[in-house]
Amino acid sequence: QVQLVESGGGLVQAGGSLRLSCAASGRTFSRYVMGWFRQAPGKEREFVAAAGWSGGQSYYGDFVEGRFTISRDNANNTVYLQMDNLKPDDTAVYYCAAAMSYGLRAERYYPYWGQGTQVTVSS
Repeated sequence: QVQLVESGGGLVQAGGSLRLSCAASGRTFSRYVMGWFRQAPGKEREFVAAAGWSGGQSYYGDFVEGRFTISRDNANNTVYLQMDNLKPDDTAVYYCAAAMSYGLRAERYYPYWGQGTQVTVSS
């Protein structure tokens, strides 16, 4: 089992950047595919990005369009989401999640979740 704690959210102007972090407990962090999801008010939670076990592979939601980068540091049990050129539509609560298999975008395949961190992008 793994416990996840996100940080790094906040208020930023459109066009700005934020880096989210997710710290994981336990000694099995490298066994998990790590993902980021987000949920905007009144909308369903959607897939943002995921990184494979070593971090060498990653995939993104279609809306990202090259603006976000996911990375992971297995030595420090942390996964990051670097978000650049933020837009007001990126306003949401961002969640870190862990899965056992790679290539998955549906939240039902991620059994472990953090509590979320709020990202607000002003226009």
